[in-house]
Amino acid sequence: MSSPSPSAAALATRGAGTAPTLIWTALIVVYLLWGSTYLGIRIAVETLPPLTSAALRFAVAGAVLAAVLRLRRGPGALRVERRQLGSAALVGVLLLAGGNGLVVLAESGPPGVAVPSGIAALLVATVPLLVVLLRSATGDRPPVWTFAGVTLGFVGLVLLVLPAGSADAVPLVGALTVVAAATSWSVGSFLSGRIRMPADPFVATVYEMVAGALVLAVVAAGRGELRDFHPAEVSTRSWLALGYLMVAGSLVAFTAYVWLLHNAPISLVSTYAYVNPAVAVALGALLVAEPITPQVLLGGAVIVAGVALVVSTERPRRPSAGSRSGTARERDRR
Repeated sequence: MSSPSPSAAALATRGAGTAPTLIWTALIVVYLLWGSTYLGIRIAVETLPPLTSAALRFAVAGAVLAAVLRLRRGPGALRVERRQLGSAALVGVLLLAGGNGLVVLAESGPPGVAVPSGIAALLVATVPLLVVLLRSATGDRPPVWTFAGVTLGFVGLVLLVLPAGSADAVPLVGALTVVAAATSWSVGSFLSGRIRMPADPFVATVYEMVAGALVLAVVAAGRGELRDFHPAEVSTRSWLALGYLMVAGSLVAFTAYVWLLHNAPISLVSTYAYVNPAVAVALGALLVAEPITPQVLLGGAVIVAGVALVVSTERPRRPSAGSRSGTARERDRR
């Protein structure tokens, strides 16, 4: 039988015992580094097989993090209950194999089929809206202003993605693939607060990365990627991009994201999906000369307004003694 879901009060007070400075530092890391990973993925898949590159990324990052934890904490650092291991594996598959893997596939096609990195980031911005819908479907009641914030953010997303002409149309199959990735990521993020996960977010990250890498490797093998993979044919540019994804995207940003899921309201955490597109658009303009049009500026302004509304509604609050007791009882039942 699955463990009971936390109540709305428990979700609202998540992170109340954590310093706001730490939460905001982790959020900024996720905002900036994950915004840059879309361009990193695009460069990596220029000469690397898409799912193979993703499997390598998470396998290496998970192994490094596991080694660090074992060296710092001893042989028992990674010990968890079987149920916790299964939960971490499930979340890892949803986040990394489903969420990240599908984005990598969407960005790896030929011109006219592949989704540009900036557009991929924009489509992933549906995550906060999907998370709120999941909360509502399971009996939670997010504040009205949270609904207003994610809706406003979605309006900004539409303004950004809406093509200015037929030549600017987003590839339909690629776009749907990214939407499927956003859905998988939303479900994984949502479940991470509802099922019995390892208490230590860093340990949870190790098992999530290992599970995600294993599934990605199996699917890559099924697609024939491993058979056709010749490391000598991979460009230095792609190898460097993969290294950046391993360190910045996985070891640093993903670990920060998992920590945030344990310490901050999920609607606040998921606002990264509104900031990442702005970072992606800026990098596109700086590094590959993508134009910043008035439409981009308008959509970006609406997105920022949505983020501000969600943040002001969902920011961690210091609970009363009664609220803390209720939260503790919820955690004891999980």
